[in-house]
Amino acid sequence: MYRYDEFDSRFVHERAEQFRGQVARRLSGELTEDEFKPLRLMNGLYLQLHAYMLRIAIPYGTLSARQLRKLADIARKYDRGYGHFTTRQNLQLHWAHLPNVPDMLKELASVEMHGLQTSGNCVRNVTADQFAGAAADEIEDPRILSEIVRQWSTLHPEFSFLPRKFKFAVSGSTADRAAIMIHDVGIQIVREGGEIGYRVFVGGGLGRTPYIGHEIGHFVAKADILAFFEAVMRVYNEGGRRDNIHKARIKILVHQIGPEEMRARVFREFEDIKKTGTLALPAEEMARIAAYFAPPPFEALFNYSPEHSRALESDADFANWVKTNVHPHKMQGYAIATISLKEIGATPGDCSSDQMDALADLMDEFGQTELRVTHEQNLVLPHMRKKDLYALFKKLGPLGLATANHGLVTDIIACPGLDYCDLANARSISVAQDIARRFADLERQHDLGELKIKISGCINACGHHHVGHIGILGVDRKGVENYQILLGGSGAEDASLGEILGPGFDSNGIVDAVENVIATYKDLRSGKERFLDTYRRVGPAPFKERLYAR
Repeated sequence: MYRYDEFDSRFVHERAEQFRGQVARRLSGELTEDEFKPLRLMNGLYLQLHAYMLRIAIPYGTLSARQLRKLADIARKYDRGYGHFTTRQNLQLHWAHLPNVPDMLKELASVEMHGLQTSGNCVRNVTADQFAGAAADEIEDPRILSEIVRQWSTLHPEFSFLPRKFKFAVSGSTADRAAIMIHDVGIQIVREGGEIGYRVFVGGGLGRTPYIGHEIGHFVAKADILAFFEAVMRVYNEGGRRDNIHKARIKILVHQIGPEEMRARVFREFEDIKKTGTLALPAEEMARIAAYFAPPPFEALFNYSPEHSRALESDADFANWVKTNVHPHKMQGYAIATISLKEIGATPGDCSSDQMDALADLMDEFGQTELRVTHEQNLVLPHMRKKDLYALFKKLGPLGLATANHGLVTDIIACPGLDYCDLANARSISVAQDIARRFADLERQHDLGELKIKISGCINACGHHHVGHIGILGVDRKGVENYQILLGGSGAEDASLGEILGPGFDSNGIVDAVENVIATYKDLRSGKERFLDTYRRVGPAPFKERLYAR
């Protein structure tokens, strides 16, 4: 994995010490909260309902065992002994005490971590496919480009004060596991005529006005990609609205001027930038960075593992886990293991300090140099030997980390909601827990197949409800929590936005409403047709009719 160079390492330490001085001025009263706010946001520190929240960047979702142990230690020492993994592959600590934050940042800096640009009107943490470097269908490791974007965008003088926040995501294959179509800029690595380049989508995003991104660059050469990104950012910086926070994202600009005009403006800037040659990405620099992401020394293994096969035959629980949580690897004899943070009744995305420490120990035991964070709030061990999967599974069980539900109805994405967030209108966590308990029976989950439920506690859509097969949006109805249901969304390569079915339900009725929707699907599906395909075939009418029948 990438190691910070001397400049990066010095920089994050210096920023932590700068913030120590800023915190001291706030505590002494020299700075008001309004004056302190832009300073703390630059370091990823939010003020939420009950306490400060520190958002920690995990670039392209990759962690070492050393970093994971440090996160566990910080959460135990300075917070309440757990962290919350988010849909941007970040980790949030929700109970930070302001006087301790400089020490937290100093400890993060000691393992090449920080909270920089996890907030503010800047380029946020770059996210990527969690199977990077391991997936059987991968064209190229997306973390290479993600690291280049991280270096290029960190404190970029032209883009440090954009009209609004800006998000990049990179996918390394035709299967989109990074939700690139709902990002300000989404990049798909493609191959044409033997050459690898980038397909670039611009103007995606969720929130109050959701949009799917538009293709702006069909095939951008590797050497030109930073020039192309610079062109996109310049068009946005110049044309993005600054008079209305709700209309300031690039998706609004693309919607207002249209994708063709956006494409024309970007290419005009692109051609001008290329004339200078200053942003041509040298092949040797890309190779230097790529070397940091070299694969581990794989063993020469047979694809068939007798140990693995015997365990599948003798342990039904293990077989169920393999069915949902284990994925094909590009090397024979290896597999990718997803570790669900969605134990039935647990808070989606939460991971305790004890669990983090235990996972770091398992990484060492099974020779895993990296752990991945997914935008679906789970974790991944990317290079497991097949013959070790059963031993891993048996050790995950006592930790509450062996839940066999990846991609199933209980693998629910949920934002922190009204339990933590001062922007939320409704709770998300309790709704996710109640739905998971209702559908806890694993045989029932397998019968339903792939079914993605995503829950947000407000219109800002941190829970990605717009792109859930079943999306749930919490709103405020005259002081009462109310939950709207959306159907038909997808954040994958077949990206689509869900449609609101009708009036919402209170906290007591939303689980029954979801059950009603799923029962309708079961009655209408053809064979093993998945929920999303059934919905797209029959449309919303039969779901509405059943759900609102009087």
